[in-house]
Amino acid sequence: MTDHGSDDRSGAPQLPEVPLAPNVTLEEIARAAGVSPSTVSRILNGTARVLPAKQQAVEEAIARFNYRPNILARGLASGRTETIGVLTQAVSSPFYAEWLRGIEEALYEPGFTPIFVSSRWNLADEKARLEQLIARRVDGIILLHAQLDEATLTDYARWAPMLVLGRSVQNSAALAGLPIDNLQGARDATRHLIEQGHREIAFIAGPSNHEDAIERLDGYRSALIEAGIGFDPELVEQGDYLETGGVAAMERLIARHPSFSAVFCANDQTAYGARLAMFRRGVRVPDDVSLVGFDDLPTSSYMTPPLTTVRQPTYEIGRLAAQGIVRMIRKQSIELSPIPLTLVARETTRRIAPPLSRGDARG
Repeated sequence: MTDHGSDDRSGAPQLPEVPLAPNVTLEEIARAAGVSPSTVSRILNGTARVLPAKQQAVEEAIARFNYRPNILARGLASGRTETIGVLTQAVSSPFYAEWLRGIEEALYEPGFTPIFVSSRWNLADEKARLEQLIARRVDGIILLHAQLDEATLTDYARWAPMLVLGRSVQNSAALAGLPIDNLQGARDATRHLIEQGHREIAFIAGPSNHEDAIERLDGYRSALIEAGIGFDPELVEQGDYLETGGVAAMERLIARHPSFSAVFCANDQTAYGARLAMFRRGVRVPDDVSLVGFDDLPTSSYMTPPLTTVRQPTYEIGRLAAQGIVRMIRKQSIELSPIPLTLVARETTRRIAPPLSRGDARG
């Protein structure tokens, strides 16, 4: 009879010499190391000043028993849960995905675990999610494009420090904002088209109740006025930040104002939809119409042709937010300045002189 358990050639995974012991207590680790439980606790927390031999004995006991501290118990003792609530508007959005990745990775080293929730641009849901996070005793909260008014946020910040991404607030020890310069980014995008010789520049806006969308419309308008072109509301169409909204908005623009030579979209997803609508109409990008987006999503450089857009360093912004909330939890000072954005010129824009006539192309 073959003893498969002792056959090293069987390919079966080998059991560790010491089995996993999830129920091992701190007191047992202390006994095995020959020290007091308080010494083990201080070593785990990084606050102990002990002889190297004691430190080594504790570390060897932890490794031998595969000890994992009881995070809940530590939280009850310290008043912290080592968790950060992260409230996003749409957890499935490719735009927010990079922010969340930056937050998650930056929280790993200081030992915090993020809890992600989304409110789907619904004010009541945003309030409910915040209250749920506070009830879970998270140590701090990061909010992406919060819609709640500042007074409400200040009230909630009494329970846990909060850092708001993409918005300015009156900074305090409990509430801070990390604004993004949407106005300047939109101004730069519009100026780029003006410098390319375009004068009839359409704009597909984002939702009218979003602060960042309002700022991007303002940036577009101010760049036109600065160039002496003037703002024409007939060249502005409403979008919703989604690809489907971009398709519908471009269809309405083409039907109402067929002479524009360029279009600036309030975000990249809108630009994807606008590009599809133009393709279906036989309008060539950039030969007939130049196209600019906003955000620089990872897929924008792989669009056909690659999209000219305003780059938000979303991953880096997420890391800054995580580092900021950790400092707030530790009651350390933070300095938050508006995040500068960068225009990334690719192949969806081209210089024209004079503007082209495209009546036949639209069909």
